[in-house]
Amino acid sequence: MILLVTGTDTGVGKTVVTAAVAVLTEGLRVAVLKPAQTGTALGDDDAATVRRLAGPGITTRTLARYPDPLAPLAAARISRLPALTLDDTLAAVASLGEDHDLVLIEGAGGLLVPMGHGWTVADLAMQLDCPALVVARAGLGTINHTALTLEALERRRIEAYVAIGSWPAHPELVHRTNVDDLPGLCVGVVPEGVGEWPHARFRARAAQWFTPEFRELLD
Repeated sequence: MILLVTGTDTGVGKTVVTAAVAVLTEGLRVAVLKPAQTGTALGDDDAATVRRLAGPGITTRTLARYPDPLAPLAAARISRLPALTLDDTLAAVASLGEDHDLVLIEGAGGLLVPMGHGWTVADLAMQLDCPALVVARAGLGTINHTALTLEALERRRIEAYVAIGSWPAHPELVHRTNVDDLPGLCVGVVPEGVGEWPHARFRARAAQWFTPEFRELLD
């Protein structure tokens, strides 16, 4: 199975959600693919975060790394490094799929961020014909951003689910109403701060953050 993890925006919690999904499938061989990592000059490394949280049994692979914290295509241009291609990304997914039961693909930013010349994460999902998990914020504005992302996915006939990437420890009225009104099928709510937890605690609690139906889908 292939699952794309995308978001309504950058900084919504995609990496932590990806790590949490990776540990839901106990007994399965799981790989996490990060097509493009930007911001490496600042120490950003989403694959390393996934390994730290999900454990060494998870395979991680990053195809392209760029120093500046920009959209991948812009980061490639500024750094004068080769832009990532859709064909290379598809080949990497196919290769990981040969040896793994589940391949998670963590995008960069939102669904329509330019990943390379002429393609986005949405194009990748269409080529793979795989479902998408949309990671959304809990706060003000998330309903509109989530609805727009889901509409873009629906137009491309991509099956989609929603998860909140960072649920506040002390939710306010806006958070409580948003979780009730969030469009789409919400299959997970991940608490804020869990990305700083030790590996054992994270693995022990991850299943509690997702619905039984979503866990069955992955199995």
